[in-house]
Amino acid sequence: MKLDKKKIAGPPRILMLSWEFPPRIVGGLARHVGELSLALAQAGAEVDVVTTYVSSAPATEQLYPKRGKATAGRLTVHRAAADPINPIDFIASIHQLNFGLLARVMALGRDFDLVHGHDWLVSQASWVVKQGLQIPLISTIHATEHGRQQGINNPLQSYIHASEWHLTYESWRVICCSQFMAEEVKHALSVPADKIAVIPNGVDISRIAVSPKEKAGLKEFRTRWAAPDEKLILFVGRMVKEKGAHILIEAAFRVLSAWPKAKFVIAGGGFAGHLTERARILGIKDRVNFPGFVSEEDLRKLYAIADVAVFPSLYEPFGIVALEALATETPVVTSDIGGLKEVVRHGENGLHTWANNPDSLAWGILEVLKNPKAALERTRRGYQEVKTKFTWEKIAQQALAVYDDVLQEYRRRTKKQ
Repeated sequence: MKLDKKKIAGPPRILMLSWEFPPRIVGGLARHVGELSLALAQAGAEVDVVTTYVSSAPATEQLYPKRGKATAGRLTVHRAAADPINPIDFIASIHQLNFGLLARVMALGRDFDLVHGHDWLVSQASWVVKQGLQIPLISTIHATEHGRQQGINNPLQSYIHASEWHLTYESWRVICCSQFMAEEVKHALSVPADKIAVIPNGVDISRIAVSPKEKAGLKEFRTRWAAPDEKLILFVGRMVKEKGAHILIEAAFRVLSAWPKAKFVIAGGGFAGHLTERARILGIKDRVNFPGFVSEEDLRKLYAIADVAVFPSLYEPFGIVALEALATETPVVTSDIGGLKEVVRHGENGLHTWANNPDSLAWGILEVLKNPKAALERTRRGYQEVKTKFTWEKIAQQALAVYDDVLQEYRRRTKKQ
């Protein structure tokens, strides 16, 4: 199953490894891999995604690019078997995942030109496939443990950090979603600058926009979340510290003091008990709704009815949710950190506020509510940028260019040996 040098001039045969893929969605990684793999197939590549077991999805699934466009490529999703034994902890579960991914790859019996691994969770399977099949490895680092934790502080974090380093060390090229992440990978993981390629995330406007049928029911849908005379402030993200939902709770108290007729929707998976308790202490519990993880259909509708979308992250490699909000022409307020600064430009297509500062965040939200005309101009500008700059078609072409460069380098190097 080694690389056949005579065949790589044709469409690339890509093996992609990921610990999440729709319908399993933990964070933005699932959406990224799902959309990218489809766009690569649309561009003519042959893509096999090997991913985690999901009881609600088939073991093998053939997905097809967008209707109306001819393609010579294909996308096949292969899901590993369920864990044979109950893991004793998180790291044990990741080890079993990697063994499961390797077993699935071996069972395919196919030739591949390269393997593309996403984040440390598939690090072991990625470098074993590279070594075993003697094909180049490309990795995408979506976030680092050093960045998430503001340093490496305990043995678990050290293990994850080492796994990230090993994945990037074994990779021929490392893809990052922003210049911010490129700098972080250089310094935190000691990756040489000439080994890094920056390719942004994207958004499929047709996926995130409400359909004509859904538009007809938006008025009724909105009554579930706010009264007709109330403004709706939306947060979408996991209930983890780095996403900053706790900062929004503090800012909500300040916003409601100046604009009482407002409701906050804080949507996303994870434990939110500490947030609801803080809202209760502040006396605003009845003004904040915690729906938990919301369906794709409800997410589209929430963006459509929101007056402001707020993303007060403390650490954000890119900020795909901000891109989704821009794609739905929803006014955006973000913190001024990480990749968010590369997606949202203050005063042009959204507003920045100081990270970890409830007063600044409250100012940004109130600025949108008080000056809707200026907010509308920013959202229109942002929407046009999304349509032209952040399409998955363009992103797939950039990824294919990286693949081609790596394969050419690989051919030259193996030819000399």
